[in-house]
Formats: sequence, structure tokens, C-alpha cells
Amino acid sequence: MIHTDGGCQGNPGIGAWAWVAEYKGQVWEGSGAVAATTNNRMELQAAIEALTRMNQTCAVELHTDSNYLRDGITKWIAGWKRNGWRTAAKEPVKNRDLWQALDEATQRHRIEWKWLKGHAGHPLNEHCDVLAGKAMEKLRRETSPAALKDALRAFETVRS
Repeated sequence: MIHTDGGCQGNPGIGAWAWVAEYKGQVWEGSGAVAATTNNRMELQAAIEALTRMNQTCAVELHTDSNYLRDGITKWIAGWKRNGWRTAAKEPVKNRDLWQALDEATQRHRIEWKWLKGHAGHPLNEHCDVLAGKAMEKLRRETSPAALKDALRAFETVRS
């Protein structure tokens, strides 16, 4: 079982992702932060990070509080790929780089995608949220405010 979470302080802003995996009583976790990103990108990154850490093919129950992540990978991605990474409205798919990385990370596993309500007291989801928060705090401590502003400006320029 894997739980993932991503978040941002500002959207876009400083973001972080986290995952917790539990298997046969063992628990593994990971987290990281990005100076300028969006909440949706961090939700995707959390799943990518968790799935790429798995060193063998297996059946996975992946829990997320992101409908964007769950619906994107279970309902929309096949159409995007068929349409050359364009939406039904013929617009380029947002976060295509991460969707492609997630698509690749899912290929060797059998994944059951489960949605759960965030911040509703589920212990592993709450733990992911704490890990992501700590990763953002660490990034803030280690990065100057000027560097964070520059990263946000650069991110917003690329997105426009």
C-alpha cells in the first residue's frame, strides 16, 4: 500500500511531495521540495517518486487525495496519448512531462488507484502531509528569499 501527497505554499509557489509505502509490516517514506511549482505537479511527483522506488513488479494499492492524479491516470491519459498529448479541446496537456513520467512508472505494476479525502484523519495521508510540510520548511531555510522569488519568476515565465 502506498499513500502519496503533494502540496504548495502559494499555487504556484514552494511545493513539496511525499509518499509512504507499507508492505508486510515494513514502512518506507520519501519526500522532496521544489522552489517553484504547482500543487498538481507535486501530486504527480509524489506518485512518480513512490512508484520508481519500487524495485520489483507488484500489485499496488495507491491512495491519493488528488482527483486530478487519479482521474488523469485512470480516465484521461489514454485519450491524451491517442491525441498526441492534446486534450479533448485540442489544447496541450498541462504537466505533460510528469504525466509521461508517471505513465512510464506505472507500466511494470498493477495499480489500483484509490481516492481518499485529504486532511480527514487518515494516518498515512496525514503523515505524507507532514513530510511534505517539513520538506518545504527545509527548502525555505536553505534558500534565500531572493532565490525563491527568482525561481517563481522563471517558473511563471515558462508556464506562460
